[in-house]
Amino acid sequence: MAKTMTLLLFFLSSTLLLTTSLAKDLCHKDDKITLLKIKKSLNNPYHLASWDPKTDCCSWYCLECGDATVNHRVTSLFIQDGEISGQIPPEVGDLPYLDSLIFRKLTNLTGHIQPTIAKLKKLTFLRLSWTNLTGPVPEFLSQLKNLDYIDLSFNDLSGSIPSSLSSLPKLGYLELSRNKFTGLIPESFGSFSGKVSSLLLSHNQLSGTIPKSLGNSDFYRIDLSWNKLQGDASILFGAKKTTLIVDISRNMFEFDLSKVKLAKSLTRLDLNHNRITGSIPAEWSKSEFQLLDVSYNRLCGRIPKGENIQRFDSTSFYHNKCLCGAPLPSCK
Repeated sequence: MAKTMTLLLFFLSSTLLLTTSLAKDLCHKDDKITLLKIKKSLNNPYHLASWDPKTDCCSWYCLECGDATVNHRVTSLFIQDGEISGQIPPEVGDLPYLDSLIFRKLTNLTGHIQPTIAKLKKLTFLRLSWTNLTGPVPEFLSQLKNLDYIDLSFNDLSGSIPSSLSSLPKLGYLELSRNKFTGLIPESFGSFSGKVSSLLLSHNQLSGTIPKSLGNSDFYRIDLSWNKLQGDASILFGAKKTTLIVDISRNMFEFDLSKVKLAKSLTRLDLNHNRITGSIPAEWSKSEFQLLDVSYNRLCGRIPKGENIQRFDSTSFYHNKCLCGAPLPSCK
């Protein structure tokens, strides 16, 4: 019995040692060297304290490694919500298997979008948001043909939006909100190579009319609010579309609301603070709105009756030219 126990303990200890040895070998040496350079470039922040050269880098916080099919190379880097200052380290471009890159909620992260990101040909997900990044959206992003998600919101980026982004064949989500972009919405955004379901450009300084080509697109969500856009935005609507959310508030759009046909799928519609005329179509009473705001426009006529409309209070309708009926005062 004692001999059996001794053999069992020997087997268990050998297995543990073997497992430990194998675990140490998971991290690719080139990736570990690169990651330690990234840590140094960011001034060795406490947020990356787990990045100990004596341990397996695949066990470190803020990253993930792939499986054996990619030799356990680093495939995801997500540095967020930490006390980190400096610029995006150029060494991020030396992680060739990276498919996801996130720098988020780092208010002391400054500088331009790192040019070496152009080397990351496997990248599918890019989120650089809630930082103090400046400069333009780099043209090189259009070279990353596997990108399907781009979020550059809540930064201090400026300049015009590059039309080349529309050439990305797999792009499905584009958010550039809360920056300082100027100029026109690119005409090419009405003919994305990929199936872009969400186009979010709010809180910038975009001007001019929206491209007529946008009327050919069927976005799940489109947000152009808080810009300086003008002209006819009715092209964004259509009974045959599958749109869920439209926000074009706080612009200078002018069109006749009476002629607008809504998608049956639409649940959130915000048109406030524009120069929209006409009346609210009666068939809107059949729409199952979760949010509706047409305030601060130039609308007239009776507000359609129906639970889907009347459940919103007067703030959704006030400050129009001559709208009347519940929840506003009765029509004369």
